[in-house]
Amino acid sequence: MAMTFYTNPFSRGRVARWMLEEVGEPYDEVILGFGAPMRTPAFLALNPMAKVPVLVHDGRIVTEVAAIVTWLADAFPEAGLMPEDRGAFFRWMFFGAGPLEYAVTNASMGFEVPPDQRGRMGYGSLDRVVRTLRAQLSERPFLCGDAFSAADLFVGAQAGFAMERGGMARDEALAAWWERCRDRPAAARAAAKDNALAGGPPRG
Repeated sequence: MAMTFYTNPFSRGRVARWMLEEVGEPYDEVILGFGAPMRTPAFLALNPMAKVPVLVHDGRIVTEVAAIVTWLADAFPEAGLMPEDRGAFFRWMFFGAGPLEYAVTNASMGFEVPPDQRGRMGYGSLDRVVRTLRAQLSERPFLCGDAFSAADLFVGAQAGFAMERGGMARDEALAAWWERCRDRPAAARAAAKDNALAGGPPRG
């Protein structure tokens, strides 16, 4: 199965690479700078949004980190990253791609939803998002049960980044879960590859 991974070490491609390392299958990589290199006709044919990451797997084009993570979990079941409880898996993947990402991004930009308008937002408030995650992890070590899954990888990477970079206040329960996730060997391999590239990344 041929896989080509388009990414940049300063992008959400870091999360997709972690998933690729968890799967353990060989892949080719194409490192693109931001700006003009992502607006060539060849790349826009892969992703008209002009952004990475993009995965091309046996001719199939997959964009958006949540989709790439889900695709790989489903395509390589032997990696054990798709839990038996698929309802929980899809619930938390979409929670990560929706409420969590929007809440953290808005908070990092200083945008606070007026209390009387929270009902119009898909996440309500960042505090509500954090409480929802904390409640899910209060009686289980991982989002979908006793075992690490691709949902922990995707949601954990976002929550961990937000806590480390200031987009979200540190929460002890979430920090402990994030540490369980990021201590995986595949996470270390992925980080080492992207950190090496970040020493002299193409920026366009």
